[in-house]
Amino acid sequence: MDYYVIKRDGRKVAYESCKIKNAIKRSASDLHLLVNVDEITEEVERRIQDCSCYEINVEQIQDLIEQTLDDFELNSIKNTYANYRKERTRIRDLKSELMDTVHAIGIETDRDNANVGNNFSSKLLRIASETNKWHNLSTMPKHLAKLHELGDLYYHDLDSYNLTTNCLHIDTGAIFEKGFNTGYGTIKKPKRIETAAELSCILLQSSQNDMFGGQSHVNFDNDMAPYVGYTREEIEEEYAPLKEVMGDTPFNTFVQEKLSTRIHQAMQGIVYNLNTMHSRAGSQVPFSSLNIGLPMSEDAALVCEAFLLEYEKGLGKKEQPIFPNIIFRVKKGVNREPNDPYYYLFKLATRVAASRMNPTFMNIDADFNAYYYNKGILPATMGCRTYVCSNINGPEGPNRRGNNAPTTINLPRIGILAEGDLERFWQLLDERLHQAKDSLMHRYEVLKHLKVKDLPFVAGQGLMLGSEDLSSEDSIDPILKNGTWSIGFIGLAETLIALTGKHHGESDEARELGYSMIQRMRDFTDKTTKDTGLNWSCYATPAEGLSGKFIGQDRQRFGIIPGVTDKEYYTNSFHVPVNYPVSIIDKIQIEAPFHKMCNAGHISYIEVDGYPSAETIERIIRYAYSESNISYMGINFHLRYCKNCGETINDGVKACPSCGSMDIQGISRVTGYLSLDERFGSGKSAERDDRIAHDGSQKHTYTL
Repeated sequence: MDYYVIKRDGRKVAYESCKIKNAIKRSASDLHLLVNVDEITEEVERRIQDCSCYEINVEQIQDLIEQTLDDFELNSIKNTYANYRKERTRIRDLKSELMDTVHAIGIETDRDNANVGNNFSSKLLRIASETNKWHNLSTMPKHLAKLHELGDLYYHDLDSYNLTTNCLHIDTGAIFEKGFNTGYGTIKKPKRIETAAELSCILLQSSQNDMFGGQSHVNFDNDMAPYVGYTREEIEEEYAPLKEVMGDTPFNTFVQEKLSTRIHQAMQGIVYNLNTMHSRAGSQVPFSSLNIGLPMSEDAALVCEAFLLEYEKGLGKKEQPIFPNIIFRVKKGVNREPNDPYYYLFKLATRVAASRMNPTFMNIDADFNAYYYNKGILPATMGCRTYVCSNINGPEGPNRRGNNAPTTINLPRIGILAEGDLERFWQLLDERLHQAKDSLMHRYEVLKHLKVKDLPFVAGQGLMLGSEDLSSEDSIDPILKNGTWSIGFIGLAETLIALTGKHHGESDEARELGYSMIQRMRDFTDKTTKDTGLNWSCYATPAEGLSGKFIGQDRQRFGIIPGVTDKEYYTNSFHVPVNYPVSIIDKIQIEAPFHKMCNAGHISYIEVDGYPSAETIERIIRYAYSESNISYMGINFHLRYCKNCGETINDGVKACPSCGSMDIQGISRVTGYLSLDERFGSGKSAERDDRIAHDGSQKHTYTL
């Protein structure tokens, strides 16, 4: 009699006993056991016949195989078969999820990354991304894949797990000196400021095509300064006949005016290019950052000033530039105080930040930054908050280095699982830290197999520390050893609420516990550096899509827990919750100690209502940098402008008061970078809606 099997997709196929025999044989072979496979197969077939039907589905057959193995008292083989069955089910579910995701992306790209577009290239890249995520999960050790799938850990940019590293601080001046090749010929050292400006954009774009994170010019204004000098010489040579006619002083003034115009045009070109040129197959503009503010010459100061002024102007209709993220470094004795030589640049930076939400500000006087500065190393950061300075395998500092890859711990879940038992919490945290380490060590072993030719620009052109003297067929291992491996966290506030009922903004006890938690993570990464001979660091994760992903998984598992899972997002890293009324002073003082602990990256935000004045921003920054050890800060507000004429619009105003247009664009800051409001994911949109101003009117415990 013919039997038919109903497949999971509904197809009806002929029954084949050999498939049952092979499944049993495979399970026995895995355990190196000898059994009578034919006898077991015959018994399974007899039981199929007893079902009195000519059609049977796959799941029914598999159930009968397990029952038969159980009756034959072959429990070890039964368990092996059952585990194989579960694994096949897991892979099928992943494939099904992948197909659903691909279908959804075909309609509209997701918002895990707020600056990825919705065009053809973006959709195609996202589909490829989701496919490689599935590949990497299915090929990594099962226990590591499970930690990511269940939401205990998160492996950032899983689509790039086997392909490339994260981010890079570019030593722009050194690259310009020797020239570079993007694949179609050598670009020689520039001779004028306009060319240097254009090439600085190409460096960012080309680097981003080799990596999954962002890139920065680590010392932009100083690296551009030599090309100001060359341009001045060019102008003086071109107009030399006028010198005798005009006289020295008028001629020098004339040259300086010409030079200023060209510097401004070059800086305007950077702003325009970084908001229009695309990377990653046209899916987004480069995630770019520029570190400025500590000029070592008057020419560098000219570049810094011109760049800030051109960014302040905005784009063609005065629209807000999204990129680059600008980091203005603040240092007493250089630019922080009124009697400092470059105080005027700090004043300008606060003015630009008051209208454009950029720059963000970095405190070089924070003790861990001052430590490097006093050694002749200039610290830098990125808009994504990546910070790289220490190095046990080569030169210290950010130049030509970046974070290889981060893994983030779901900290609130540990708080929930501990059920108020601190001893249990520490035990679980230590377990997660070791699991995070294991995941990154596995990623290291995968990435070691990449060759220089796999990162043809950043490695092949020597942009990365450790790439010296490597050939195209060499492993990138020397590069990986100079980068960092970061263990991150989000949701400290929700973790503390789960354990104590209060977060670190509400309770001194909770605050001290929070410091202890993150210090424990830092101690672990410091020890792991010594144990492995690799650079490890503690990361205040800039969770964008992850903030909503983790809490969604935890709500499904644990239900609604007040103060923990009762919203759409977990709080960013160590931040005081965005809807908690805390003064500016308290926000700074509470969050400042975490900056030193999080040596892979950190940032604090001060949220203000409306458009702040330059004086307000200066007062906040000068207080923070003179009265705390805080390092990296941004001043947040909701920026809105008319897309028709560029006029700035206040919240609540629906039509432009200048031209009457209803086409209003909103801009907010998410995880370090600016983004269009409509490109926020659901978690970050909910967070933005919950944000309240730290306007100084709240009662505070710390005083000026």
